[in-house]
Amino acid sequence: MQKGTRTTRCEHNLPEETYGHINSAFCDGMATTVTAAHHFIWRHLYGSIQAAQTPTSKLRIVTPDKESSMSPLWQAEEFKQICSRESLTEKAADIEKTIVVKEHERARYDFDPTMFYENRFWNRRPHGIVINKYHRTLYILEFKRSSDRNKDFLWVKEDEANEQHRSIIEALRAAAPD
Repeated sequence: MQKGTRTTRCEHNLPEETYGHINSAFCDGMATTVTAAHHFIWRHLYGSIQAAQTPTSKLRIVTPDKESSMSPLWQAEEFKQICSRESLTEKAADIEKTIVVKEHERARYDFDPTMFYENRFWNRRPHGIVINKYHRTLYILEFKRSSDRNKDFLWVKEDEANEQHRSIIEALRAAAPD
């Protein structure tokens, strides 16, 4: 963007044309570029993980080329062996009820609160999932590329990712405790 001809303004008080501003998807002028860079880096990391796999690897990347919501994953037999969809739905509903309904979700919640919580859970989309079916263990992968802005941002982004996937993690622990 050329100075003096901007049509968008960053509303997050980041000094313009600084690394923090350029690296911010919150700025309308940068969102498309930053998001594309995020996806490019994630695909590269994922490809590196896949390349390191061997025929004897116990871990399998379940979502090798794109994000997937939770719902289609539980149609695969290896997920059903971890816990049933019904059990996971029941445990997830209790956890989802503790998570604030955001303003953009309000209409769906008002229409049918019970189905809202169930649908919100099954539509959650971690960046990736790795399964160890021998140990009945799932690993949720989430890539937060903005952890390099300042010394505390790594912890901020880790907390953000943990909160983002809290219902998945807690519901799985409750539905498949062993």
